[in-house]
This record gives sequence, structure tokens and C-alpha cells, in this order.
Amino acid sequence: MILYGEDRITPAKKVAMALAELIKTKYPKDTLDIVVFGNDAWPISVKDLPYLQVGPYHTNTYAGLELAADLLRRRKTHNKQIFMITDGKPTCLKENGKYYKNSMGLDRKVINKTLNMAAQCKRLKIPITTFMIAKDPYLQQFVRQFTEINGGRAFYSSLNGLGEYIFEDYIKNRRKTVK
Repeated sequence: MILYGEDRITPAKKVAMALAELIKTKYPKDTLDIVVFGNDAWPISVKDLPYLQVGPYHTNTYAGLELAADLLRRRKTHNKQIFMITDGKPTCLKENGKYYKNSMGLDRKVINKTLNMAAQCKRLKIPITTFMIAKDPYLQQFVRQFTEINGGRAFYSSLNGLGEYIFEDYIKNRRKTVK
């Protein structure tokens, strides 16, 4: 998550670690799975978060959402949700074992598949709360469309204000039952 020369991974990691600590101490019965995505998506543990680095990867948002939805489908709880921290620029898909990449971003093929996954999550009753840490109006337009399709929420944050939004939203949604 380096966009326009700005390091976005460090604040995202800090917020994820703080959220994990909040859940562990205040809501010990809740679970938190962390999914990271570049060309592919994979789960990591909280203890591995500080060592996560940006690699020479593209952003396969579709794969990240697909893995997160699969993990949540297996849970027996009613209150399922995805918190996604992103710069809002999906650039990659994996089809038939090959990568389709477009570093310029907002490629129709990549966007459509990502939007379809947002709709699928909505059908599964998994809202997605997106925390966007980029100010690019073109990318914000995509996040608005993504949010509308999923019926979730989106917060547009600076690198410094990210934590406040995530904590507020987590605690607020923790108190209500999503049906």
C-alpha cells in the first residue's frame, strides 16, 4: 500500500494491531481474522502484523474479499462483517491460474469482478466497512459505488485519522445485531 509515494501500510498495520488488542481485551468472545492481499490473498496472525511489508505486488481486492467471505461463512455467529483498509485501487485478478494486472487502476474487468464480490457479500449478509486512506476523487468514486452495491459503509480518512474511524465503527456495530 504505497500510493503516490505515501506509506499507507504502516498506519494500517498499527490500526489493525490496536483493533486486535481492543477485541482481545474488551470483547474476548469476538474473533478477528486478518486477511492481506497483493497479487493473491492470505490470512496472517496478529503476531505477524508488525512484520508485514509492502511487496512488488498489485492489489487483488477480489481475492481478499473472497477469502474473508469464505472465513466468515464458516463462522456460526450472526454478526459478521468485513473491515477493509484500502487505498481504493484494485489492480489485479487471478483467472485460470494466470494474473490479469493493470497498474493504472480501475480497469473495467477488475472493477466489475470486485463489485460482483461486494454484491455477493451483501447476499451473504456480510456488510463491508471500507476505510479508504487516499484522497483521489477517482478512487473515492469507486469506493462509493462499491459501498452502495454492498450496502456497507465507507469512511475516507487521512493517514493520521484512520484509527479513530475504525474504533468508533467497531464499537458501534458491536452493540447492535446485524441480521
